[in-house]
Amino acid sequence: MATSSNAGHQVKEVIFAWEGRDKSGKAVRGEMRAGGEAVVNVTLRRQGIMVTKVKKKAYRSGKKITDKDITLFTRQLATMMKAGVPLLQSFDIVGKGHANPSVSKLVMDLRADIETGTSLNQAFRKFPLYFDPLFCNLVGAGEQAGILEDLLTRLAIYKEKTVAMKAKIKSALMYPISILAVAFIVTAVIMIWVVPAFKEVFKSFGANLPAPTLFVMAMSEFVVAWWYVIFGGTFAAIYFFFRAWQRSLQMQRFMDRLLLRLPVFGAVIRKATIARWTRTLATMFAAGVPLVESLDSVGGASGNAVYFDATRKIQSEVSTGTSLTVAMQNAEVFPNMVTQMVAIGEESGSLDAMLGKVADFYEDEVDEAVAALSSLMEPAIMVILGVLIGGLVVAMYLPIFKLGSVV
Repeated sequence: MATSSNAGHQVKEVIFAWEGRDKSGKAVRGEMRAGGEAVVNVTLRRQGIMVTKVKKKAYRSGKKITDKDITLFTRQLATMMKAGVPLLQSFDIVGKGHANPSVSKLVMDLRADIETGTSLNQAFRKFPLYFDPLFCNLVGAGEQAGILEDLLTRLAIYKEKTVAMKAKIKSALMYPISILAVAFIVTAVIMIWVVPAFKEVFKSFGANLPAPTLFVMAMSEFVVAWWYVIFGGTFAAIYFFFRAWQRSLQMQRFMDRLLLRLPVFGAVIRKATIARWTRTLATMFAAGVPLVESLDSVGGASGNAVYFDATRKIQSEVSTGTSLTVAMQNAEVFPNMVTQMVAIGEESGSLDAMLGKVADFYEDEVDEAVAALSSLMEPAIMVILGVLIGGLVVAMYLPIFKLGSVV
């Protein structure tokens, strides 16, 4: 039996910009998502518009969409809906006004889905890379309760605080990493080019060289002979390490446990994780989402496998009738202050407010810890660089000092 070659083939829809005149002769223009120019012409004719121009709108390839972009989009959408701007018009304003073409395309795709009757919650769920279950669940709760504007505002505040927290942790970690990278490059330059030049000069001395100088020269010979193995191996190891960290669940669990046990940074990471955990649960609970369902999103939002596993255990115990306070104590990953505040919240019926206070407290703690780390790391890094680079320079100048004393 013959079959059509186009059976099951989905027509790719794109954005078309159109111009025309309405029934009164007034010039109108707009944009429409469709599978072709003919579809645009037919649709507009049915609306009583005489089409004069239809042109496919080309989107420039934009930058990657980041958490900051999604946070800004959420804040803008919440603000416009609070101001009474219709939903589709809100998407138009946000999409056309964004500086990143990738975000504009995402917003216009969302608008096209909503225009065809899809709920906002279901439209967001089609893009799980940018909108996690927490985001979609809160939007869905807002649509069902008729308080979408309030929940979008809560969601915007939550995402702004989360992005700010991540930025502070990254800034605290990036400073020493960047300094160590510079130190590695400077050391490599000294070993490959500077030390061999000194070695040629020392050949004419005709005297025994000091032990530090001989050690540095031997290291230089090794680096010059095997530089491609050292550099290639280092970059390959870093690349495959991060790839394994991203793709392997076992590796993620191991690294998350290790990060929490680091001498200085571990305490900061733990406080930031607790702040995200309590902030997420406070936001979900305040939105009217049942506690057991809220815990579905909380574990993943914490960003740490240790707390993800603890959240699954807490959820299991809460679903069988155990109080949240007891379940959190049994998980053994939360400080006593957190569980006590949760207990007060459960007793007083203000759990979301107490969780919010805990999140505020730990966010302030992270701010202070990051500021303290920044002030302590600067002198520590200067000492490390001084010992490393200064040691190499002194080792190479020792023969010259010895020659000067003989003269």
